[in-house]
This record gives sequence, structure tokens and C-alpha cells, in this order.
Amino acid sequence: MALDPGGIIAWLIVGLIAGALAGRVVRGAGFGILGDIIVGIIGAFIGGFLASLIGLGGSAGLLGSIVIAFIGAVVLLLILRAFSGSRSRI
Repeated sequence: MALDPGGIIAWLIVGLIAGALAGRVVRGAGFGILGDIIVGIIGAFIGGFLASLIGLGGSAGLLGSIVIAFIGAVVLLLILRAFSGSRSRI
């Protein structure tokens, strides 16, 4: 992926949407705009890795990218939640 301004903005938007949705599904609340973007972008990498493991490759478009990033962000939050124990915040 080329890091042109449109690409960076698209990654931020995908990260924000995926992170916000995952934060609400896993914990019941988001982590603020910056936290949601970070969780979503890291989740996009995790989701992309998991998708490549099961043979899904290529371009998924904006909606597909959001879905894959969301799945990765949920996985990330579940892992963080498992390691954080019974604390209320990650």
C-alpha cells in the first residue's frame, strides 16, 4: 500500500470505525478517538494476517477492510482482556 495522503486518511477512517465498533462489542464502550484508531489499525494488521492464513487475499475494498480490521481489533481486545485479568480498563 502506498502511503499517500488518501491512503493514510483511509487507514485512519478504517481504524476509527473498526476500533470503535470492537471497543463497544468487547468492552461496552470505546477508548476515545485516538485509542479507537490505534486499536483499529493494529486490528487491521491482525485481521489481515488472519485472513491471509485462511486464504483470503487481495483487495477487500473499504467495507471489507473495515470488517477485517474489526475482526482483528476484537481479537486484539480479547487477548488484552485475557492478560489484564479482572481490571476494568485495559
